Amino acid sequence: MTKIYLLLTLSLFFLKCTEAEVITYKQPDCSIISHTYEVQVRDSHGKWQNTGVYHADVAARFDSQRITKKTSFTYFDCSDSVSVRVKVNYTPVRGARVRPSFLGIIPKIHGNIIEFSMKSSQYISLEINGDIFENLQLFANTIEKERPSPYDPNVIYLGPGIQNIGRMIVPSNKTVYIAGGAVVTGELIIDHVKNVNICGRGILTQFPVQQNSSATKQAAPQQSRNDQLLIQFSENVKVSGIIEMPKGYSVMVGESKNVRINDFKAFSSTGNADGIDIFCSKDVAINHIFMRNSDDCIAIYGHRWKYYGNTTDITIDNATLWADVAHPLLIGTHGDSDHPDTLQNIRLRNMTVLDHHENQLDYQGCIALNAGDSNLIRNISFENVNIGDIRKGQLFNLRVMFNRKYNTSPGAGMEDIVFKNVTYTGSHANMSVISGYDEQHAIKNLTFENLKINGTLIYDTMKGKPGFYKTGDMANIFIGEHVDGVKFVISD
Repeated sequence: MTKIYLLLTLSLFFLKCTEAEVITYKQPDCSIISHTYEVQVRDSHGKWQNTGVYHADVAARFDSQRITKKTSFTYFDCSDSVSVRVKVNYTPVRGARVRPSFLGIIPKIHGNIIEFSMKSSQYISLEINGDIFENLQLFANTIEKERPSPYDPNVIYLGPGIQNIGRMIVPSNKTVYIAGGAVVTGELIIDHVKNVNICGRGILTQFPVQQNSSATKQAAPQQSRNDQLLIQFSENVKVSGIIEMPKGYSVMVGESKNVRINDFKAFSSTGNADGIDIFCSKDVAINHIFMRNSDDCIAIYGHRWKYYGNTTDITIDNATLWADVAHPLLIGTHGDSDHPDTLQNIRLRNMTVLDHHENQLDYQGCIALNAGDSNLIRNISFENVNIGDIRKGQLFNLRVMFNRKYNTSPGAGMEDIVFKNVTYTGSHANMSVISGYDEQHAIKNLTFENLKINGTLIYDTMKGKPGFYKTGDMANIFIGEHVDGVKFVISD
């Protein structure tokens, strides 16, 4: 009997310890609260908990004039699968979808209440009646393993509520913690330092945020080269967990090494408001991000401004990219014609493109490799890329180019590029372009493995391809001059 009692006690203890956990954060009463949606979450055994819903500006139009709309987002932490209940306040619900669609999340609609389940670490978009602007982004973070102490002298602790930090210069060996429920306005500068950690669950923005009780009309954002989070001439820097709403770049990495960006989310709406940009840096690893930007979501460059040197050993894993303007991913463009840069050893795995919308043909491409300024781009690989039904743009734009707006010389060339398991499902993509500049500035050794367009595998010996066709013709890819060694293959 004693053994049975002990076993029952241990079993109950084990079940208690393995129950799913949900953590939500109290929302400060401030001017970025969204009333478009109300959101509740719970685990399989718990009660419904309210999550704070915020709004962020996104670019709805960006040609002759800038038009922004307010999207909504919410965040919470969970250890397993959770149930989500969303009340839609701004319109009658005729239909709803959750993207990325490959996650297989099917929402149930009950009037203006929508319910579905999602898992820890998933970042998703809930879209009502096909509306991609007044949508709701939900970020299910993992449970924080450790939280730094606010009493630690090496911790700059930014707790819940509204705080204005201005332009904060972060010293070496410091942790900046932005707690869940915090809305922090200002910029973080990591300059010529080592061993810096930026982490938490809260929001960092460059836009003014007021208490609702004293809110005033906000001034239009001013254009600036002051980016939200600057990492330059530094090493051993970590950024994780936070959400950003910048005026400039979300994260700018210049001439730095050993940088880690994890579990990061960002929205932007202004001109030149890229997501994560990397200049002349090495050993940069990015994992599990959601970027919705009004310019390039991720850009990897050589020389520009005061940054010099090659860019090498960059890895990007589990990236969800939404480019309301420009490229989801761009590699190349900027460099040093007098002392040419090499951009090499870049690996991207598990990339999801939710949208790409760019009117200018020179700046299209869900994946754009554009060698300019005597840059050499080589040894680049992409694996497991899922591209949805983008609004306007190309799937691939690979060019050795001379863009006189940005370049002082054509690129040196491009070589040893591999695309494996790239899938596109949609009908709006323009013709992709692969083209060298001349015989001395060419593209060499390019492999597409298991390229799938609307369910059809594209490969050199595919059935139905006329013998006089280039294989690229079957995928709406223009393969121009000065391109050698292109292969379309399939594998198990």
